[in-house]
Amino acid sequence: MNAIVVVDRNWAIGREGGLLYSLPTDMKRFRSLTIGGTVILGRKTLDSFPGGRPLPKRRNIVITRNVDFDREGSEIVASPQAAVELAAGTEDDKLWVIGGGSVYAALLSRCKRVYLTKVDDEAPGADTFFPNLDKLPGWEIEVTSEPVEENGVTYRFVDYVNTKL
Repeated sequence: MNAIVVVDRNWAIGREGGLLYSLPTDMKRFRSLTIGGTVILGRKTLDSFPGGRPLPKRRNIVITRNVDFDREGSEIVASPQAAVELAAGTEDDKLWVIGGGSVYAALLSRCKRVYLTKVDDEAPGADTFFPNLDKLPGWEIEVTSEPVEENGVTYRFVDYVNTKL
């Protein structure tokens, strides 16, 4: 399983249920990596998508504690463990954790890779964070891209590998 995420300098990923940055090149990368795969996400992340609709051309497994929640095009589970069990049999390179913060925290140790977009900026008012992989044992940078400038910010694609798996 993999995770894919955009972070700022402080490893912030969100504010009030939304993304911190609009980065078209990053979104193209996200689409190309996850299309045809299975994504695991929390209900609030699903709600943040346009129209609250699941991502097209992907199997969407949504984690929520609300037993009555239902969303067309989504498979609903009550826990991260249930999401992993439902996704059993999915090839590792086709299984993606896409947020939010509590879902990343629950499943990061099971991820072999993290495809991270690191923005050279500090987002004001951020309230959701990703674990700092530079300080976690077992995580190493595999590759770092050249800088990309877009919408007033500079960022790099930084791919991490979990050496413990």
